[in-house]
Amino acid sequence: MSKIRHFAMTRTGSVFLVLSAAALGGNSLAQAEDFYKGKTITMIVASGVGGGYDVYARAFARHATKHIPGNPNIIAKNMPGAGGLIAANTLANTSPKDGTEIAALTNGVSMDPLFGVKTAKYDGRKLAWIGSIGKLQNVCATWHTSKVKTIADARKGEIVTAAAGARSNTAIMPRIANDLLGTKFKVITGYSPNAGLNKAMEGGEAEAICGLSWSTLKASRPYWIKNKRLNYLVQFGLQKLPDLPDVPSALDLITKPDDRKMLNIILVRQEVGRPIAAAPGVPADRLAILRKAFDATMEDPAYLAEAKKLGQDVEPLTGAEIGKFLADVYATPKPIVARAAALIRPPRKKKK
Repeated sequence: MSKIRHFAMTRTGSVFLVLSAAALGGNSLAQAEDFYKGKTITMIVASGVGGGYDVYARAFARHATKHIPGNPNIIAKNMPGAGGLIAANTLANTSPKDGTEIAALTNGVSMDPLFGVKTAKYDGRKLAWIGSIGKLQNVCATWHTSKVKTIADARKGEIVTAAAGARSNTAIMPRIANDLLGTKFKVITGYSPNAGLNKAMEGGEAEAICGLSWSTLKASRPYWIKNKRLNYLVQFGLQKLPDLPDVPSALDLITKPDDRKMLNIILVRQEVGRPIAAAPGVPADRLAILRKAFDATMEDPAYLAEAKKLGQDVEPLTGAEIGKFLADVYATPKPIVARAAALIRPPRKKKK
């Protein structure tokens, strides 16, 4: 056989293989797109009905269906408890891995395994992240009648601070502020996240709340902002809130490198914000469809108009961006992780 003829046959064979692979890939994509026709997607929501996560998730679901080929129904199923761990464990270990069940999770579950939470039965890096609707940038604030009006004032004396559960953001952020910024917040836990915290501040039971999600505050208590009912002391986020340019960032107040690294881990946890994921092992082509639909929804004028009407901030992260964040923080030196974990999830007090 001549070299020329051999080359021609080899080249022809290569072209055939490439075309065959492309055809197979096209068939696979077409099959994935056909998969959702006539289907229903269950969306687990890791909070109770009417909470911030729930309202964000349901608004997303109403618009996402039109961006998924086949336009499947998306039905919300609330599964609150354990700071979102019940929902995360269900998604990771019980949910079908075919792309018919997704979950709107709380921000902390992505990093609970990193912090050594024994009840987190999954690897946060292996959840099939679809995207995050928005960030959870937090503020510490006192009621407008308080004499504590700046972060410097908060270092001078004890401030009674209302919080939900011991491991809620409203308990975590004042612990961080006390540890890193020298404040003297006295955290009183046990208030319900919405009405209870409102009543504590408005009724004078508490002087402060530290760990208010700014996006939730805008959506659920806009009258506090409009009527100037709060003194903003400090904000927690990787970037400063455009709405609060004059409120100092905790990152800007910290100078020790290890302190900054530790706070950065915690703030990445907040940056992930309002994430949506599918079960580990979902087929790559179906995950790609869900991610594409998520990205399209985040740019959908009708969705953005509804989000604005509801007072929701939409600051999305893609699924790939969430994966990159988690890969970086999971590589953090263990001593720094351990210190962050002690603030995020302090040991429970033993009963006498």
